[in-house]
Amino acid sequence: MQKVSKIFQYLAVVCGAIWLGADLSRTMLTFYLFQGNKFELKPFITNEFLQPIFYFVNPLILITIIAYLAFLVSFLLFISTSNIKLKQNGWLFITLILVITLAPFELYLIKLDYKILMSVFYSAFDSKYILSQTIERFKVLGSFPLIHLFSFLAIIYLLIFQPLKKNEN
Repeated sequence: MQKVSKIFQYLAVVCGAIWLGADLSRTMLTFYLFQGNKFELKPFITNEFLQPIFYFVNPLILITIIAYLAFLVSFLLFISTSNIKLKQNGWLFITLILVITLAPFELYLIKLDYKILMSVFYSAFDSKYILSQTIERFKVLGSFPLIHLFSFLAIIYLLIFQPLKKNEN
């Protein structure tokens, strides 16, 4: 049982790192399309450039959706298969609190990302709709994505190094 738990812990770390990299890349790429916080496109970005840009961004969106859901499942399986007590392992308690707190926000962002993904691949390309969904993703949560990324870095750190362990002695 301990070996199965370690496998799920490893999968949670790997999926979390993949999610973090893809989400950071996608966020930076889409944010640099705009001038500052006004969410106006930069002058050199025209409608002809938007379609290839979003075709390039869509695999990152797909990776973030799959990697986060895989992280969530593997983390929950790690929690359920491990015999670790939360009282003696502060790292696990903090990680669990962070994951439970951040999951609804990330699932909401996944819902917005799914709309973008479907509109690029499975409908006629409407740059105004896709741009409005991208802007909504930034505006709805404000600076939360930055807080979310730092919290996720903390989750990965806690899962790998496991600080805050209480000795039984």
